[in-house]
Amino acid sequence: MMDANILFEIKNLYKTFGDGTRALVDINLNIKKGVTVFIGPSGSGKSTLLRMLNLMERPNIGEIKYLGHSILDKKFDLTDYRRKIGMVFQNFHLFPHLSVLENINLPQIKVLNRSEEEATKISKNLLEKVGLLDKINQYPNQLSGGQKQRIAIARSLSISPDVILFDEPTSALDPEMIGEVLKVMKDLVNSGMNMIIVTHEMSFAKAFADEIIVLDRGKIIEYGTPEEIFENPKNERTKDFLNRVINHF
Repeated sequence: MMDANILFEIKNLYKTFGDGTRALVDINLNIKKGVTVFIGPSGSGKSTLLRMLNLMERPNIGEIKYLGHSILDKKFDLTDYRRKIGMVFQNFHLFPHLSVLENINLPQIKVLNRSEEEATKISKNLLEKVGLLDKINQYPNQLSGGQKQRIAIARSLSISPDVILFDEPTSALDPEMIGEVLKVMKDLVNSGMNMIIVTHEMSFAKAFADEIIVLDRGKIIEYGTPEEIFENPKNERTKDFLNRVINHF
């Protein structure tokens, strides 16, 4: 009988790109409800693994199940699935020719067939939550990086997803803008949103993750609670990585 707390079951997952780069090697992992954070050196396969979860990348070999159903099955309803899986990208992916309101309305109208009136009501509520209702009629090029990312989070929330995937959401931001995005993410954690996050923000991972997955060279080298990973890491490569990112050498 399947554990009701398990969102994703990943078995024997491999990904090699066309140039021969081995991005993922024999990944076996259960991701539970709550907040899961992927950490590890650049190029370790974190973002590739995250993108596998909504099939923006497809494995060469392996199995991915969501709530017990294979998302790689040809009969699997991928369109319906993507309505349940939100995605927040490193570089925002906002439409530059659409206003803030139009960016958040669009997926609601196209994906959920909401009326413009209903979508606008929801968008205004979400903009208020992320502290940007006053930017409703502005365009992306009029916003700071932190504001763009908060709009991107609001857009992701607009389809009422079951899970949100975050791919290094603060790495493209200036230091003073990182805090405003992390505050929104902290509010999501406190609201009970299921989140899977690739990040280099170790303080966030330590404070808010339920489980941390450490990757290096395409492999999972360690996983555990924040206390286990940060206070008592067992793998030497984990120790070396944490020493470098926390002590900056």
